Amino acid sequence: MTKYVYDFAEGNKDMKDLLGGKGANLAEMTNMGLAVPPGFTITTEACLRYLKENRFPDGLEEEIERHLRGLEQAMGKRLGDADDPLLVSVRSGAKFSMPGMMDTVLNLGLNEDSLQGLAKQSDGDWRFAYDAYRRFIQMFGKIVMGVPGDAFEEALDRAKERKGPDAKDTDLDAEDLRALIGEFLSIYQEHTGQDFPAEPREQLRLAIEAVFKSWNGKRARDYRRQNKISDDLGTAVNVVAMVFGNRGMDSGTGVAFTRDPATGEKVPYGDYLPNAQGEDVVAGIRNTLHLSELKNLDPTSYEQLLQTMDTLERHYRDMCDVEVTIEKGRLWILQTRVGKRTAFAEWVMAYHMLEEGLIDADTALLRVDANRLEELFKRVVSSSVEAEPIARGLNASPGAATGKVVFSADEAQEWAGRGERVILVRRETTPDDYHGMVASQGILTSAGGTNSHAAVVARGEGIPAVCGADQIKIDLSARAFSANGITVREGEVVTIDGFTGNVFVGELPLEESVLERARSGDPAAREEKIWRAFQRLMAHADERRRLRVRANADTPEQSRNARARGAEGIGLCRTEHMFLGPERVAAVQQMIFAETADEEREALDALLPLQRNDFVQIFQAMDGLPVTVRLLDPPLHEFLPDLTSLSVEVAVAEARGESGPELEEKKRTLRKVRELHEANPMLGLRGVRLGIVKPGLYAMQVRAIVEAACEVKKSGGDPKVEIMIPLVATRAELEQMRQELEPVARDVLERERVELGHLEWGTMIEVPRAAVTAGEIAEVADFFSFGTNDLTQMGFGFSRDDIGKFVGMYEERKLVPANPFVTIDRAGVGRLMRIGCEEGRAANPNLHIGICGEHGGDPASVAFCHEIGLDYVSCSPFRVETARLAAGQAAVGTAESSTK
Repeated sequence: MTKYVYDFAEGNKDMKDLLGGKGANLAEMTNMGLAVPPGFTITTEACLRYLKENRFPDGLEEEIERHLRGLEQAMGKRLGDADDPLLVSVRSGAKFSMPGMMDTVLNLGLNEDSLQGLAKQSDGDWRFAYDAYRRFIQMFGKIVMGVPGDAFEEALDRAKERKGPDAKDTDLDAEDLRALIGEFLSIYQEHTGQDFPAEPREQLRLAIEAVFKSWNGKRARDYRRQNKISDDLGTAVNVVAMVFGNRGMDSGTGVAFTRDPATGEKVPYGDYLPNAQGEDVVAGIRNTLHLSELKNLDPTSYEQLLQTMDTLERHYRDMCDVEVTIEKGRLWILQTRVGKRTAFAEWVMAYHMLEEGLIDADTALLRVDANRLEELFKRVVSSSVEAEPIARGLNASPGAATGKVVFSADEAQEWAGRGERVILVRRETTPDDYHGMVASQGILTSAGGTNSHAAVVARGEGIPAVCGADQIKIDLSARAFSANGITVREGEVVTIDGFTGNVFVGELPLEESVLERARSGDPAAREEKIWRAFQRLMAHADERRRLRVRANADTPEQSRNARARGAEGIGLCRTEHMFLGPERVAAVQQMIFAETADEEREALDALLPLQRNDFVQIFQAMDGLPVTVRLLDPPLHEFLPDLTSLSVEVAVAEARGESGPELEEKKRTLRKVRELHEANPMLGLRGVRLGIVKPGLYAMQVRAIVEAACEVKKSGGDPKVEIMIPLVATRAELEQMRQELEPVARDVLERERVELGHLEWGTMIEVPRAAVTAGEIAEVADFFSFGTNDLTQMGFGFSRDDIGKFVGMYEERKLVPANPFVTIDRAGVGRLMRIGCEEGRAANPNLHIGICGEHGGDPASVAFCHEIGLDYVSCSPFRVETARLAAGQAAVGTAESSTK
């Protein structure tokens, strides 16, 4: 027979799966001998059975009755007794803390009879008794029966108005409250069509059901989705003997933290409210007092609370948040849990506790959240700001930015050149927009996802970005965009928050991070605890991790930035970004339009020195570290004008009767654009296919790469070159490319009389076929790098630029556990990666394997890469520290799990 109910004395803190966090901690504190009111916990299993079958599971009601009788015996009172009633609270409590997301009912057991007994218990304090009863009717009506909360609040407001213009609820006397109870009972009857239940056990049954059901309430579902908590856990229900903080000024209620949850400082922190019950603190009905003021009101209870907080922190070895009630000078502990804290505070606390000897270095490392690390570096919207966003998109690149709206890359560059701070607003961006993107303070797009061009470039350059904000409607003819009835014109100021995806009208104040100032050499910032904490814990992460961390970097500046952040090489240098700029685009277009081999060679010869110079600076920035250069990947049409726009231009010019060389050139260009146009360019002539069709292109790139390496080697450097051929699907493709390109590299080395100690050839595994035939491909490869952006796109059949339109719904409906372009899909894409690793290494034991998709900076994906044995991850420069931290945590977590 399944056991569904546990007395507090039967549990402990390690039973959170079954008893929920609150129940497990109440049991733990009971067994520690702390002043916890007696009670029992109904398990999460009972909740899940109830939600599945829409009824209490067999045996549950009998167990509840048995434990209730035990509680009555322990308290020497009976539930709802007319002379000396036991009252209880019914509280939710899931495995993971979900503050305010589920329901609680206080003072359960009151009716017209037990009300008399409560007054007797309190020495005839009818005001206290009536106050407890009106609270119970209000909470039971709202939470259990769905009566609109406003109906009760409006009645309470009317009662206070009758009392006086500035009256508070504590100013209502016994007669006022007795009259208010009459109104509350009428409101209950009006909305439910039935009288308020008088039988205490019926009240208890209904309240337990309400708490079970609150697990599937909207706010609880939304919270779980936001915090990635499973829907399959359920909530426990805690039935606890009531203690009362509303029995006068020698009573009260509060929430205390053993350390400051905002700063991490080792000082008691919290709120206290005299003559109140717990919900008064949370609901903000009255202004609370700082916890320290309790010392003046009740010094004995204050000292007991400090001692209890110290006991709990040492026992849990973490910052605890503690719910307390003082009844007539007696301190009761109603709840404790590991307290939530800011990203800033969690680093300071972990560092302090490590220094104090409370925790060891591995524990300290696991106490900080790699997902929140970037928050410590980015400028943020000031915490003092209260503003409503006009739109919300995907938080594509962290940080906050404010500036004037512009609608084209050229304008962004022009305005920024004259000292203006701008936000580039586009439907979506293209490689041609790069110059304007890097000139902007932030990027806002109405389309695209977290791996769209705008998002990838923004993360790579450290530019805040909000993408896929589809409430925004851009009207280029009017030079304006609108969202939710508000129109923003070119030149007007907006603020974007890349942490939340929010878009605001106007300039909101931003704050610079301490860590960024410290990294820049600010002596004062380097004395801050957060900087010392960061240095200490990151050093331990580097010491513990097995995974190396490289960066995706395409320019010398990005390379230097990545190395400064701890990158151990470049895992992806995208050569297509080197083809941008007027001079380079012209040479690329000359190659595309070449009619003869000589014309094509002339164009490639013009490109070669430009590429070589780029590589020289990158190899210098990464001297002694590996640099993986990906040969050209995108289709050639991306370097030509848009087909539709050019067709319209030509058609309009012809309709007007225009003629001349300019029109002829546009028509020539249009013919080539049509010739290269593809119905599905992502699956068309790109990657290795482009290298096969235009062998001179890849040969030129290899020549530029190796010549640059020779130049650096001759100047005393140590370039480590890895040449990566993209989009390979078969062994034959890679083998043929190596046969064509390795002689090019050898010719340069022989001509320059240079030996490179590290020159390797490999491919991106980004096509599903490549993953499942990795054993064959590995026979002709020195390395693999998983291109998880395309592997995810082809694995799911999702467009990474369009997924923003529906991914929110997919996550909400649990059709995917998370956005697969943010976190690796372990079951599908992850399975392909496992196959690729296992079969690749079986065929070639010397094969080294990494990942260069955007997943390389996602902590959950880094943990998966550690798990399957990759050698390195590569991510944008601004996420290098995140990846280092996540890799260290993955190693520690794996070591811990292996010892359990």
